[in-house]
Amino acid sequence: MTRQAVETDQAPAALGTYSQAVKCGSTIYLSGQIPLDPKTGEVISDDAREQIVQVFKNLSAVCHAAGGSFDDVVKLNIYLPDLAHFPLVNEVMGENFVAPYPARAAIGVAALPKGVKVEVEGIMHIG
Repeated sequence: MTRQAVETDQAPAALGTYSQAVKCGSTIYLSGQIPLDPKTGEVISDDAREQIVQVFKNLSAVCHAAGGSFDDVVKLNIYLPDLAHFPLVNEVMGENFVAPYPARAAIGVAALPKGVKVEVEGIMHIG
């Protein structure tokens, strides 16, 4: 199977040596998104809920660039330096996803790039 990078200017550019997503057959591996403004590359706010909303906007843009949507996401990994923000993640996910919801893990971490409050990565399956 051939690997194909997925890129869009509707989500922040990669901060390092990785692709926004990689498509391999009908599976798309979505790199972690943090709450950066796609145009400026800056963190959008210090507010946890606003950061979570932006992360899902960025992730959605990558899904669409890969030819899918949140309906095609089968797995999410959520990284939070403060697990007290987990209820906000559930709230924002409820605004963006419908049942059946993707499988998910929430992982407490010591820190994230640029000191943000959330990062989300996922796997999408199309077809």
